[in-house]
Amino acid sequence: MPRCGTIVLAGRPNVGKSTLLNALIGEHLAIVSPKPQSTRLSVVGLLTRDDAQFIFTDSPGLLEPEYRLHETMRAAALRAIAAAEVIAYLHPLAEFPAPPLAAVAKLARAPRASIVTVYTQADLVCPSARPPVRPSDVVVSATTREGLDALLEALRAHLPESPFHYAPEEMATQPTRFFAAEFVREAAFELLQEELPYSVAVEIDEFREAAEPVYIRAVVYVERGSQKGIVIGQGGRTVRALGQAARAKIEALLGRRVFLELHVKVLPRWRRHEPSLKRLGYAG
Repeated sequence: MPRCGTIVLAGRPNVGKSTLLNALIGEHLAIVSPKPQSTRLSVVGLLTRDDAQFIFTDSPGLLEPEYRLHETMRAAALRAIAAAEVIAYLHPLAEFPAPPLAAVAKLARAPRASIVTVYTQADLVCPSARPPVRPSDVVVSATTREGLDALLEALRAHLPESPFHYAPEEMATQPTRFFAAEFVREAAFELLQEELPYSVAVEIDEFREAAEPVYIRAVVYVERGSQKGIVIGQGGRTVRALGQAARAKIEALLGRRVFLELHVKVLPRWRRHEPSLKRLGYAG
């Protein structure tokens, strides 16, 4: 009987959830950034291996909310934990031991799902200095791919017996336009400095996948007029660089040429404004 189920990658911000998802799926699906809190919406990646289908959810980090957007991110992470059939609880190996997930997530009771503790970023710890993890825990490095097969075996053991939910060749559940917006935002994290990327949101205005090249028009929102000038840059230099970086990521995912048109607009205090968060898809 095949096995199939939902697995949430859970943990604090910057523990390597998105990097691990991309390594497991073998595609760049989730935003990766040294800056914490880059994941705002859950990304679902699919991996079918032999008789098992893994439905991975890269959830936002379990953070302490400072404003309304943070609250929606934390709520999304808690929903993913509640809905999962297996929880891969990620924690950096260098910060061994991992505190209980229920304490990190501030849960009133332990989750109903099985928990596999995954110690990440093993490549940053000298082998001779590695702590003694429990036999049930898994040590991985998404960079070197150490431990990924062992992780899949550990997770497979907890998956329920079930037919596959998706075709074996599928790798994601979100539409392409979702990833287009995320890749523009990832480019902002790469190219913009300090706190500015956290003030950036992206909305896809038009997406014509039947066109050749694929035509995408996106709006980059910031919170203040001064930020708009920074994103555009002198003579449009910065927004062109953003577009070039994002276009390359989208073309790699689609395997096709893309024409990406970016516009920069001000949406005042959108991170703290409930209607704006709903418009941008961050709140229900």
